[in-house]
Amino acid sequence: MDYQGEEIVKKILDIILLFLVALIITPDIGLAQSQSYQLLPAPDIWYNSVDGMRVGGRVIGKVPGTFEDGAHRLNAGFWLGTKIPTYPVSYYFKFTEPIPSISGFQSEASVSVHSSYRTGFQDHGISFNKRWQTGFDEKNYKELSVGFRTEHRFDDEYLLYNQLWQNQWLFLVGVNAKITDESSIGRYILSYSADANVGGKYPEFLRTEISFQENIPLSKNFSLTGRLYSGFATRRTAPEYLFSHSLGSARTWMHSGLTRARGTIPPAWVRGGNIQVTGGANLRGYLHQDIVSLNQSGFPLFTSISAANFDLVYPNPIGHALANIPVLGKFVNLKSYLFFDAGTSLGLTRLEEHRSLFDAGPGFTFSINIPDYLGKPRGFRIRYDLPLWVSKPGSEKSFKFRNVIGIGAVISL
Repeated sequence: MDYQGEEIVKKILDIILLFLVALIITPDIGLAQSQSYQLLPAPDIWYNSVDGMRVGGRVIGKVPGTFEDGAHRLNAGFWLGTKIPTYPVSYYFKFTEPIPSISGFQSEASVSVHSSYRTGFQDHGISFNKRWQTGFDEKNYKELSVGFRTEHRFDDEYLLYNQLWQNQWLFLVGVNAKITDESSIGRYILSYSADANVGGKYPEFLRTEISFQENIPLSKNFSLTGRLYSGFATRRTAPEYLFSHSLGSARTWMHSGLTRARGTIPPAWVRGGNIQVTGGANLRGYLHQDIVSLNQSGFPLFTSISAANFDLVYPNPIGHALANIPVLGKFVNLKSYLFFDAGTSLGLTRLEEHRSLFDAGPGFTFSINIPDYLGKPRGFRIRYDLPLWVSKPGSEKSFKFRNVIGIGAVISL
């Protein structure tokens, strides 16, 4: 990005930052005075080892009487790092405007503008979004999002593994699509995403992902859930968009406050090889090998990877007791299962050998989920998986006690 382009981005950021300060510090001015618009501020606090306690506030803007589906939707936040790091001020901003002419009941079309500047990473963009839903069953729908964004890692101090990132501006065209519905054998989710870097000093590249998940009821108490996944990236793809055996790509770590910056989860826990950030191939048994490589400044990343993940769900007494609690039982769940993962990958050069990897063991997932107005999951999942067997154990034994605490679900059905 040239000097003139950087100055334009800085001016845009200054305007957004001033707007956010006005909204959060003085919520009774501007749009809030209008009876046709409402601002709902709330305090917010978080922690990472660079910012220290990050103190600030969030604000939701909406037309009174609407929920999350009205016009002029605003979601923003503004924070100050109490350790006063190099970049002490951070913010997030998203504004969504529906397009009534091509929207219907639960089938909205909209345009969204977003801007984020926090934990050493900035991301700014615009997208067109469309949802299709037939009837009143919000579980069955199709979604499409097409957009452009620019992003830049400008401070490595927040990173636990610097080798997973580069620090040039990226200019990305992105497409995301999702279909979820019922088939003759069970509920399924088909999702696809693609990102192409089309400008800036960093080389052009293309990255795609596709996954298919299905839940097959076997009886009243047993079910089989499966996931097929493939990811492909061109050879010069930025490292934060490459794939690993067990972890989500580094770019996806920015989607959660738990993994956005080092120190929110104690670094010793991550470096110990027991914390899995879900995504990509999700070969649970190979987390420890990946983390050992990263701890030694290794680069366990791949340009292509494919995997299959299976969970055989069986009943457990605690899960049954939670399900029978009035009201609460609808939102809290403890699932027990036996899992099996299989995958293969290709490295940055074609000289690297293909490896077929397998792992298996028991696991448990505790989840709290309060769906949003469209029925989509909104909560958190914590997994405890025990990959007792791996096919390529390295210097370890194939059968060994291993445990993985997972952030997010391998299979989201």
